[in-house]
Amino acid sequence: MSAVAAKPILYSYFRSSCSWRVRIALALKGISYDLVPVNLVKDGGQQFSTEFKALNPMKQVPVLKIDGITLSQSLAIIHYLEETRPNPRLLPQDPKKRAQVRMVADHIASGIQPLQNLGILKQIGERKMEWAQNCIASGFQALEQILQHTAGRYCVGDEVSMADLCLVPQVANAERFKVDMGPYPTITRINKALLELEAFKVSHPCRQPDTPAELRA
Repeated sequence: MSAVAAKPILYSYFRSSCSWRVRIALALKGISYDLVPVNLVKDGGQQFSTEFKALNPMKQVPVLKIDGITLSQSLAIIHYLEETRPNPRLLPQDPKKRAQVRMVADHIASGIQPLQNLGILKQIGERKMEWAQNCIASGFQALEQILQHTAGRYCVGDEVSMADLCLVPQVANAERFKVDMGPYPTITRINKALLELEAFKVSHPCRQPDTPAELRA
């Protein structure tokens, strides 16, 4: 079997919001793949194993092996999928809308998620819940205002985009850290609409091979 024809392999953790972004993209684009679970908490974190560090020296999920290359960083992976498998598209054709999609995606992927990531929360210690709530609330206050200008049915207009792939997992993180979503009606509305779509359901953390029994739905 040639490298190009080989089935893609996704290294993922059920609860990882960055992994979930990529799972949504793969589902939307109808790409079948094999999933290798990487438990970020068991055995001190399987991402620190010698085998996994060889795949991603940053010791983070997701990692996607596809077309004979190994890619890390969720947005880089999604951009590659977009460029090699453009249907359905996740970046609008209009340059202004495309820029808005990237803006919203970066706002979440660079401005919110890294501040409440597992590695940071370990450093924070017992105040981690309060820390995560503050980081997410601060980011969501800005995001709510941005989305009031860009949103249609979804984050930017009425087509699902890369921005939406970032939004849904981040809202799940917010709910896990018990953030009050009351002040963010636009975020809440878009999230609800997206969770009705099949690609967001099949990729959901409660439906992964490595989801613990008590969290399955």
